[in-house]
Amino acid sequence: MVWVETGAGGYHVALGEDGRVVCRDAAGQQLESVPPQLGDDPVVARLRQLAEWLGAHERRCQEDVERWMERSLPVPTATITGVWADEAWRRVLRDLVVTGADGTAAGFLRGADPERGLALVGLDGDTVHLTDGEIRIPHPVLLADLDELRELAVELGVSQRVQQLCREVWHHPADTPDGTELTTYAGGRYEELRELLGRCARLGYQVRDGHAVLPVVEGGRTVEARLWVGDVQEWDECETGALSWTGPDGRMLPLARVGPVAWSEGMRMAAALYAGRTVEGEEAA
Repeated sequence: MVWVETGAGGYHVALGEDGRVVCRDAAGQQLESVPPQLGDDPVVARLRQLAEWLGAHERRCQEDVERWMERSLPVPTATITGVWADEAWRRVLRDLVVTGADGTAAGFLRGADPERGLALVGLDGDTVHLTDGEIRIPHPVLLADLDELRELAVELGVSQRVQQLCREVWHHPADTPDGTELTTYAGGRYEELRELLGRCARLGYQVRDGHAVLPVVEGGRTVEARLWVGDVQEWDECETGALSWTGPDGRMLPLARVGPVAWSEGMRMAAALYAGRTVEGEEAA
């Protein structure tokens, strides 16, 4: 940490590892909190502004990378090597599973160099350098070696800031049913609709026209997963209903035409909302 002297009492302040402002007294003893008399000190104010900016920057980095993964977007390798020196970007990107633009050469991202490319640790434990002009951070449902990658992640002690390998996935069943709706997670009873709406909000799902909705961009088009949650009064009992998907034109898609990412994310939403149902004798999940 870099300590900066304040304008009063010989106190010094710095940014701690957790992003908060820390303080030590004139004797060099670190204090549990910043003394109230330093609340208006210009040095403390600037450090707090810097901490807020750094926190917002890291959140934006994570949001961008999550969007790349959720959409399996091609990302220029030059973008990764260009931001790697930034600690916030590096924390978010490190240990994500990366593939070439064609989906091959999967490995854990461990380094980025403009000349050597991206350093990946593969399934065999060896480090290889990927020099493709573009890479992908694929959604886990698209990873053919997902189970093996999860096992290797445990061996390597991998901790991902973006939920990729630990993300629950659902694959299209071999016998995808006909029709446009699934009732796998229908019938999840809530004592009050407001409880279900609150769970939707906490998990980041919008609610519109009686449905929890989740837009998924896949293959360049937006598909929306929709789970019925009810249109009764907020204090009335309700149940989760059928899950369906609509295309860009708003029309319901046949289940067989739902892409793998949209299918997985829609099922993930439905399962998460069903898990919070009221179970007699048990608390909601």
